[in-house]
Amino acid sequence: MTAISLKDVSKRYGDHAPVLRNVNLEIESHEFCVFLGPSGCGKSTLLRMIAGLEDVSEGELRIGGARMNDTPPAERGVAMVFQSYALFPHMTVFDNIGFGLRIAGVPKDEIRRRVTEAARVLQLDALLERKPKALSGGQRQRVAIGRAIVREPRVFLFDEPLSNLDATLRGQTRVEIARLHARFSQSSSVYVTHDQIEAMTLADRIVLLHAGDDVVRFGSIAQAGAPLELYHRPANRFVAGFIGSPRMNFLPVAVVSNDAHGCRLRVDGTDEVLTLHDRPLPSGIGPGARMTLGIRPEHLSAGPAGDAGLPAIVRDVALVEQLGEAAYVHLDHPGGVALLAKLPGQATLRRGERHAFRMPPSCCHLFDEAGIAVPAVRAEAMFV
Repeated sequence: MTAISLKDVSKRYGDHAPVLRNVNLEIESHEFCVFLGPSGCGKSTLLRMIAGLEDVSEGELRIGGARMNDTPPAERGVAMVFQSYALFPHMTVFDNIGFGLRIAGVPKDEIRRRVTEAARVLQLDALLERKPKALSGGQRQRVAIGRAIVREPRVFLFDEPLSNLDATLRGQTRVEIARLHARFSQSSSVYVTHDQIEAMTLADRIVLLHAGDDVVRFGSIAQAGAPLELYHRPANRFVAGFIGSPRMNFLPVAVVSNDAHGCRLRVDGTDEVLTLHDRPLPSGIGPGARMTLGIRPEHLSAGPAGDAGLPAIVRDVALVEQLGEAAYVHLDHPGGVALLAKLPGQATLRRGERHAFRMPPSCCHLFDEAGIAVPAVRAEAMFV
């Protein structure tokens, strides 16, 4: 069953350009869906529209099959966890968790049952009589989550709930949220973040939004899919550059040749020609076509400058950052394009050395001048 359905949803303020445009999305029952994107892309606005805290300018919003455009927030069957804990400082943990139920007129015995069960799940049993000032940041966030749990909603909404926590607490609370979602088999979760680690580790599906001119040209959703789908098969250059840490390298190239055996690409500012065997381009792309080649830092491997392994780029090492489990190797480039290789921690490259950095054709991503991914084609189907 579809938990949330958005059809051609847009949001604008006055006569300004739309903040969100042409959002079409189906979120299934018990799905953990993460809205990801840079600041200003409208991810929190979209979440607030689902919650009923923002009006829908155009389009239709449904929850559980029922139209919700004009339904008050309290009647939508959703519960929201905000970036700010928003706890009442004069109330105990018990009273904070049960406050919404008390306002709704739920019987005292039922409030106690729900609060006690939520506290057990969130490991807050021993803290129920404490005030918020006696809690850590992670404990306060769990109280805010408990306040949502006791409402037994159809949909949980999380608006960057971990952004106020330090790195260690973020990791711990992220695991707790994932476990909570697994426990509540009838509820869906929609989670907003700008942190791709949270998105990659929590999501069943990521909805990556972009901002600015891309919204006007293409709509608000850059790509939606499973985390590894966005990582391995980005639909456009924006997705390729946003997903992955360190970010993908991009090289401007021109097509030298393209046939059933593969393509040859000349790297701008160099005499290097990269041959991508068994990687033919669509037949409409011929010599001289401008493209961008993307390769993730972890897919570059180093060898001697005279190594015959192809395709490869030869670069001088500008800087090596040793992190223990990995080494980040920064490379000089004649055209001023920053390149980075992520090598095993035992790598012994030194600044000033020259090496060939090989790239498997299967790990190379190609984008046209508009930034749209150019799919690999089967050689036998190329000229059909």
